Amino acid sequence: MRVEHEYDRGGALQYLAAWDVQRARLFGRCEPRTGIAPFGRLVAQVMSQPPYASARRVFWVVDNGPSHRGATAVERLEGAYPNLRLIHLPIHASWLNQIEIYFSVVQRKVLSPNDFADLDAVERRLLAFQERYEQLATPFEWKFTRADLHRLMIRLECSPVVGAAA
Repeated sequence: MRVEHEYDRGGALQYLAAWDVQRARLFGRCEPRTGIAPFGRLVAQVMSQPPYASARRVFWVVDNGPSHRGATAVERLEGAYPNLRLIHLPIHASWLNQIEIYFSVVQRKVLSPNDFADLDAVERRLLAFQERYEQLATPFEWKFTRADLHRLMIRLECSPVVGAAA
């Protein structure tokens, strides 16, 4: 097979997604660009439906991306949705964010190799994978309790620091 060495850029597509770990539900959408408005549409997509619309609290764990960074984002989103609680992870802690783990799966299983005819093909494949992933996913069941955390903290306070100088 011959492959032309010229690269024809077909544009860019932004895939935004939210992951409900307790229900194993994915919410995703493709947008032409990122930003406050596209992220706001994702939040509205989730927060407008049950059980999120009527829940006492809905925690959104986010990185420090520009569309949801800082106190301004907290004020904007919690002002629009009184039951929403925006939780920012520490910088360089994306490995703690379950949606970031999902994005790494998407990168490996959906986007590589990048052999799409156009942006519509990318969007179709992303959303089809999202639907399939959600069918196979199971809720994340926390087994680490507050009591477990309390015992761990006590143990850590009492344990000697390895490598400490006397």
